[in-house]
Amino acid sequence: MSTSPADPARYNSFLRDLLGVMAYGELSAFERLSSDARYSPTLHDRAVLAGIAVIEFQHYELLRARLEEMGLDAEAAMLPFQPAVDHFHERTRPADWYESLMKAYVIDTVSADFYRAVARHADAGTRELVERIHSDDESTAVLRELLRTALAADPRLASRLSLWARRLLGEALTQAQRVSFEHAFPAGLTGADEGRSGEPAGEMTAGLVASHSRRMTQLGLTG
Repeated sequence: MSTSPADPARYNSFLRDLLGVMAYGELSAFERLSSDARYSPTLHDRAVLAGIAVIEFQHYELLRARLEEMGLDAEAAMLPFQPAVDHFHERTRPADWYESLMKAYVIDTVSADFYRAVARHADAGTRELVERIHSDDESTAVLRELLRTALAADPRLASRLSLWARRLLGEALTQAQRVSFEHAFPAGLTGADEGRSGEPAGEMTAGLVASHSRRMTQLGLTG
């Protein structure tokens, strides 16, 4: 893909919004995980979740630094997304430790799939940054194992966590669609994409749902 934008002003707006929403998402994840650690049944589990929160803050710092390298104010780039993201987390407050784990797992993985798809229409440097932040990293593996351990110890959790994961997916998809619509996240932003239509919303949504279902199956749950 060419890194030369067909419409520089439009592309710069797209890039500011992409990095801004990701930065606020990472900052919010840090706050959420730090707070949710209070549900932890053991000090070890609390430390594990706190460690993942630290990684989220490190991701925020990477995005903040990239925005500043571009001559942009990170706070100004994040502010347009604050109300929607905060409202999302208010609507999806976990009731206990198990719901906290599932929320972290579902939101982080669905967000990763979404931003990777969006970043395909960005320059190589931005794609590399998004991949670095949203790779299937150690944090995701830790959350997966914590969930597997919990489900193995108490199979009665399966039904409740399946329903919770389904609700989280629906909320996450609604959020992703709103962000895409309101903040210019289609294709057609770089020279190589000029004249080509963007990825249909339905196609992207189907991909997100399919990936989520596979991850739920790996946990022994219905998607």
